[in-house]
Amino acid sequence: MRYISSQDADFHEQLEVLQAFETAQDPQVDAIVATICADVQRRGDAAVIEYTNRFDQTQAHTMNELMLTQADLATAFNRLPAQVQTALTKAAARIKSYHQHQKQDSWSYVDETGTLLGQQITALDRVGIYVPGGKAAYPSSVMMNAIPAHVAGVAEIIMVVPMPHGGRNDIVLAAAYVAGVTQIFTIGGAQAIAALAYGTESIPAVDKITGPGNAYVAAAKRKVFGVVGIDMVAGPSEILVIADGSTPAKWVAMDLFSQAEHDEIAQAILITTDANYAHEVEKQMQSLLADMPRKAIIEASLSNRGAIILVQNLDEACQIANFLAPEHLELSVEHAQLWQTKIRHAGAIFMGSYTSESLGDYCAGPNHVLPTSRTARFASPLGVYDFQKRSSLIQVSAQGAHDLGEIASILAHGEGLTAHARAAELRMK
Repeated sequence: MRYISSQDADFHEQLEVLQAFETAQDPQVDAIVATICADVQRRGDAAVIEYTNRFDQTQAHTMNELMLTQADLATAFNRLPAQVQTALTKAAARIKSYHQHQKQDSWSYVDETGTLLGQQITALDRVGIYVPGGKAAYPSSVMMNAIPAHVAGVAEIIMVVPMPHGGRNDIVLAAAYVAGVTQIFTIGGAQAIAALAYGTESIPAVDKITGPGNAYVAAAKRKVFGVVGIDMVAGPSEILVIADGSTPAKWVAMDLFSQAEHDEIAQAILITTDANYAHEVEKQMQSLLADMPRKAIIEASLSNRGAIILVQNLDEACQIANFLAPEHLELSVEHAQLWQTKIRHAGAIFMGSYTSESLGDYCAGPNHVLPTSRTARFASPLGVYDFQKRSSLIQVSAQGAHDLGEIASILAHGEGLTAHARAAELRMK
């Protein structure tokens, strides 16, 4: 991993290079995705089957072969070892409990003119969740997307997940069973996103699509946005650890690995005030790496985008963290809650030596679908609020029509919108 010091003359330039990631849309990917989306919109099921057979090496002839029933999900759950069943159900319970705190209720009040004002909160009717199925299986992604939708009151949750060669992953299907997914289609890629957005003979069109995927999935989500809502366009996974040396170096090393193992372009960064501690963490990484099944991916990730940043103090570390606005931020320091108040931009903040990022990924409770690529500056984790929408409520009284009408009339005439003004003026009489 490269070393950077906040005292370097070109520190800010190095920081810019470190956080830079090519997020610009690839014209070639966009062109392929546009073709697939248009084809699915035009030919429906036939196009979905054709692309699934081509990209996932399946041999489906009908959509029935790419659909799973609730009985299939129950069977998958029952096939799992008891300890895995227990882990899934306990994680689901914690995720549900946390997200129930996010649920918003309708509200209203009556002002001094007797006019009722408020907001009606309603759930989306139908959502689609995309679960990756390429380099690894992600039962946690199933629960993190489906459970908040379920808590919000969404009536139908349609899940799509690629299953190359037609193989079924029991733990992913079991997670769907536990999380209350309504229907599953074993399809992925741009064709799955297009099918959810436009609908086909077999796949109902949804109101919003959530969940991460590869470059083609991201491009497809950008393509269909506006036809449907989307949660975000996810970039590579990130972790930033701020450490003062109070956490065992081995723990921090493994925490950095926990994100690096996702992908060759994932990012793991350590910020510390102690150069000796930094070297100890690096020494631990070198020792631990040999035993990692995803060793090659970790090595590539740390070499491509990893770094150790040496700073003068923790205040400086927090300033750098706010600039980087990481997806996952570990405050592996003493008195972590005090330093947490200095963090403005992060998808999730993990406080204290015992709080590994991986606990948040699976079972702590908060959502692990988080803003990446510095979008934590303006975006939030996926939550119940993403599956609810708001309608304004206005019921004007006779007195309100008079008092508000005068204001509206003046402003409408000021904009040259006579009908607007007269609609208000008529009610003043």
